[in-house]
Amino acid sequence: MPNKKSAKKRVLVSERNRIYNRFWKTRCKNAVKKVLEAVEQKDTELATKRLNVAQGVLDKAVVKGVVHRNTAARRKSSMAAKVKSLSA
Repeated sequence: MPNKKSAKKRVLVSERNRIYNRFWKTRCKNAVKKVLEAVEQKDTELATKRLNVAQGVLDKAVVKGVVHRNTAARRKSSMAAKVKSLSA
């Protein structure tokens, strides 16, 4: 247990941030899973719609500092390639 006032505050702040980060990470993972699910079903239209939603979610997570921008870019690129392979 922390003894100093500043240490107690850090415990509270870090717990708040952990919950906030967990929410956004889960949201990103779910969005990516939905895109990949649509790709497996070979539904081009649905996959394209879900790709746009997932890209928005990842971009918001980057702005909020939850996900690194290169990580988000890598995930978006990977999803886009899979969706593009459907239409080809």
